[in-house]
Amino acid sequence: MPAVRELLLEDRDHMAYWNPWHGCHKISPGCQHCYVYRIDGKHGRDSSIVTRNAGFGLPVRRGRDGAYKIAAGETVYTCFSSDFLVEEADAWRPDTWRMIRERDDLHFFFITKRIDRLAACVPEDWGEGYGHVTVCCTVENQAMADVRLPVYMAAPVRHRRIVCEPLLGPIDLSPYLDSRIEQVIVGGESGPEARICDYAWVLDIRRQCAERHIPFVFRQTGAHLLKDGRLYRIRRRDQFSQARKAAINIRIR
Repeated sequence: MPAVRELLLEDRDHMAYWNPWHGCHKISPGCQHCYVYRIDGKHGRDSSIVTRNAGFGLPVRRGRDGAYKIAAGETVYTCFSSDFLVEEADAWRPDTWRMIRERDDLHFFFITKRIDRLAACVPEDWGEGYGHVTVCCTVENQAMADVRLPVYMAAPVRHRRIVCEPLLGPIDLSPYLDSRIEQVIVGGESGPEARICDYAWVLDIRRQCAERHIPFVFRQTGAHLLKDGRLYRIRRRDQFSQARKAAINIRIR
């Protein structure tokens, strides 16, 4: 099996995007200014309507030479324009699992706000989880952490990462940070209506990870970053680079 990538979206030469369906309905505060809704709104598209995409079969597509179009060893970022566990996609999901099983030479990576649906959505042979699938649980504030993470930690998942994005408040992750968590990813909210991300919240989550020797990534600042009492308005094109410049990521070898 391919090794799990250490840092989210940092190895761009070995990654692919697969969006088998598009659209999602909002279920929590983190959804309020969803980037998919924002982008679709510019084109008059209703993001709450879930539709199957033309690229549904991407992982198993082959070129004229008979080789898979996605080369072995790549990480496939899955369903980033929807939620892999969204209810409206239940009829299509068995076919995606079939493709995921076929491509066990890839590593599939998806993020969900619907971890409570995982048990009802996995295939019969899931067991304790597929070794080439990472299931990430996203939490945006303490309330959502305390609802989702107990379910997540009890779920049969082989590779786990917690995503605090958009980070909307301080979060105590300490009850959930054990050796099964491979990484914690934090980021602010993007877009013109973005809510403030306080850098102190970011640093506190980093501290929690450092104390438990868990890798940590500050992925993006968001559009409005509060640091040391000063509010910074950061252009979209700079939000990832400014987070990297903070140099606070934790790598555990």
